[in-house]
Amino acid sequence: MKRLSRKEKAAAIADILEELYPEVPIPLQHQDPYTLLVAVLLSAQCTDERVNKVTPILFEMADNPFDMARLEVEEIREVIRPCGLAPRKSEAISRLSGILVEQYKGKVPQSFEELEALPGVGHKTASVVMSQAFGVPAFPVDTHIHRLAYRWGLSTGKNVEKTEADLKQLFPREKWNKLHLQIIYFGRQYCPARGHDPLKCPICKDYGRKSLFS
Repeated sequence: MKRLSRKEKAAAIADILEELYPEVPIPLQHQDPYTLLVAVLLSAQCTDERVNKVTPILFEMADNPFDMARLEVEEIREVIRPCGLAPRKSEAISRLSGILVEQYKGKVPQSFEELEALPGVGHKTASVVMSQAFGVPAFPVDTHIHRLAYRWGLSTGKNVEKTEADLKQLFPREKWNKLHLQIIYFGRQYCPARGHDPLKCPICKDYGRKSLFS
C-alpha cells in the first residue's frame, strides 16, 4: 500500500466510520440543551452508562435550571455521588443553574464563550453542547478521541487542544459533529485502550502507527 498523506488517511478512516456507523445516537440521555449540559458535566471521569443511570433520578427532582437552583447542593451531591467528583460537580450544577435563571431566563446560551464562562463547563463540554444540542460544527475531543487520533497517526498526541486543531484541519467541517461520535463508538467496539489487537482492528490494520505492530 502506498504511503498516504495524513489528509488521505483521514478520508479513508472517515469512510470506514461512515460504513460502520451510518447512524450515531447521542450516548447521553437528555431531553433538551439544559439536561444535556448537566449530563455532559457529570460525564467527566465517569462512563456514559453510569451517568445515564443517575440522570433520571436527578431530573425527576429537577429537569430545568429553575427547579435545580432551588435544590440544596447537598441534595444534588447525594444523587450524583456514583458519578464521582460529587462535591465539585454538585456545586457547579447548582451555580450554573442559578446563572442560567438570573442571566439567561433559564435558557442555555448558544455560544462557546458564554458556555465556557459557566461553572464546571470547559471547552470540551461546551463543544458537546454546541454540536449535539444546537448543531453548531464542533469537534469535542475527550481522552478516547485523543488516544485514537494518535494511534491512527492523525495527531501528535501532544495534548487535546492540538488533537482538536489537527482533526478540524483534516476533516470537513460539515462532518465534525457526526465524526466525533463515530470515533467514540468505534473506540468502544474495535479500538479499546487495553487488550487491543491492531491486526484485527478495521482501522489500525491499515492506518495505524507502525509502532502498534512492534
